[in-house]
Amino acid sequence: MTIIHRLRDDRGSLSLEAVILFPVLIMVLLLVVAFGRIGSASNAVDTAARNAARAASLERTGGSASTAGSQVARSVLTEQGLQCTATSVSVSTGGFAAPIGEPASTTATVTCTVRLSDIGLPGLPGAKTMTSSFTSSIDSYRQRG
Repeated sequence: MTIIHRLRDDRGSLSLEAVILFPVLIMVLLLVVAFGRIGSASNAVDTAARNAARAASLERTGGSASTAGSQVARSVLTEQGLQCTATSVSVSTGGFAAPIGEPASTTATVTCTVRLSDIGLPGLPGAKTMTSSFTSSIDSYRQRG
């Protein structure tokens, strides 16, 4: 074989291409998993906040509204399969002090920290905190305590 013929020989180039592209494909796959987990967690936290605010607005007192909102939010996060490393649920109850006939509302804020460290993608933070708030009206003509 001549030197020119050896330089044009393609044997082994597929292996080299595979060695170069395989890590890139793995990183792209891990990135898709990370964005999927973040999107799913964001949706679950939004749903929990919405349902918590609605459950709180159906109660008659601030104390029962806070309890109902917290229970519903945690239940939704569990049903959605979201494993939060830290969870916080806050329900505003100031609207329950408004006199009958005046518009009032309650707001539920749900915070969940989602672990990302198990994905193993270099440069990805170990956790991401998701927060969502939702406001629901309290019936103006329903007795409040």
